[in-house]
Amino acid sequence: MSDLPRKAVTRTAKLAALPLGFAGRATWGLGKRIGGRSAELVAREVQQRTADQLFKTLGELKGGAMKLGQALSVFESALPEEIAGPYRAALTKLQEAAPPLPAATVHAVLAERIGEDWREYFLEFEDKPSAAASIGQVHRGVWHDGREVAVKVQYPGAGEALLSDLTQLSRFARLLGPLVPGMDIKPLIKEMRDRVSEELDYELEAEAQRVHAEEFADDPDVVIPGVVYQSHQVLVTEWMDGVPLADVIAEGTAEQRDRAGQLLARFLFSGPARTGLLHADPHPGNFRLLPPAEAQEEAPENPDGSDEEGAEAGEWRLGVLDFGTVDRLPGGLPGTIGESLRMTLEGDAAGVYGLLRAEGFVKESIDLEPDEVLDYLLPIIEPAQVEEFAFSRGWLRDQAARIADPRSPAHQLGRQLNLPPSYLLIHRVTLSTIGVLCQLGAAVRLRDELEAWLPGFVAESEEAEASEEPVFTPESREPEPEPESVPEGGA
Repeated sequence: MSDLPRKAVTRTAKLAALPLGFAGRATWGLGKRIGGRSAELVAREVQQRTADQLFKTLGELKGGAMKLGQALSVFESALPEEIAGPYRAALTKLQEAAPPLPAATVHAVLAERIGEDWREYFLEFEDKPSAAASIGQVHRGVWHDGREVAVKVQYPGAGEALLSDLTQLSRFARLLGPLVPGMDIKPLIKEMRDRVSEELDYELEAEAQRVHAEEFADDPDVVIPGVVYQSHQVLVTEWMDGVPLADVIAEGTAEQRDRAGQLLARFLFSGPARTGLLHADPHPGNFRLLPPAEAQEEAPENPDGSDEEGAEAGEWRLGVLDFGTVDRLPGGLPGTIGESLRMTLEGDAAGVYGLLRAEGFVKESIDLEPDEVLDYLLPIIEPAQVEEFAFSRGWLRDQAARIADPRSPAHQLGRQLNLPPSYLLIHRVTLSTIGVLCQLGAAVRLRDELEAWLPGFVAESEEAEASEEPVFTPESREPEPEPESVPEGGA
């Protein structure tokens, strides 16, 4: 590939060919079956060809096409296993890589945005990109002060490509629906359009990353690279090594999967509380699993000489990248979320229904049975009902099938609920994170994170009682007497 395809007519033609290709392969498959081949074998071949075309088209076009592919990739867990297999490899490729731009184009962008003397800023700059994503690609380098850095360069014409792609994709969103059972693709595309201008502005991204990097600077579990330099289309940050989350999903140990899942949940809920911002692009390409910091290498021991429980698992840290899409939540996540979760777990059907109606999740013109609303919600919040929950593709498939089946009561009730605009991005981020947890197959103590970080999840009376209990810290204990000094000469 020589450059980012920017002509609207070219991009539109490529995208329009996707549904035609889907239909053509279905016809081809029917002909093969008539010819006597096994229906199962033909179906697998059709699915593989479809996955190959989907990755090729969305990856080459980058822009909104690839961004949609990345968003869909975290939901592959919801697909039936016999269908998911052929798509999984193709979709998850979009989480880490795409065909790169040529070096000459990258150099031209750097010269335009940093200056003709841009090379003087670097001791080293690798022309081959280390990663290529939806609107930019990342190159590894060494800054003039010796720091290893990641240089994100925005594709020329990325803004026009994003808007053009998302407009075209919205026209056949219904055809993409089967890729994600139980999810309406069209609102997802609309919401992506609304976020285009923010994601294209690397100065806004740099500010969001600085806020996170400062807040998490001393955090033992989460690592955010610092910002080194930014302009409108170039962003330079500290380099981060580590194991890509996509690799953990593909071949990680149980320990790595569980640790990554726990920290991913912790970051999702603690981020807004600590920074007033919600990282809104939680696909695996934006996360790394990092080895322990030097300060963590010497784990404390129990009196019996064994390592503390969980010390080994606790060594891994979560690295977070890409703050181009954030939701600004100055007060943290809305208290309504925590309150409604708590009321649901308590079985307070009337309380939950009243809260959802007050917040606009149930429109005034709609009347629902509170107990039916409770029955609809309980299976979805199962991970919060237990001390530790094992996320899995099977569990997510069951939830998707329950909501997507037109014959099910859950489907009928779900169609009558409303998602207020202020909750749209929070909803998508939560669903995406759950999708990644299911890809990991992680056992996560989700309730711990909700109690620690989600406003309203713990009743005010319980919080008041907890605050009244004496907390013993090293500072609160009476100081031990100083050892008496020994006079010179000894006793």
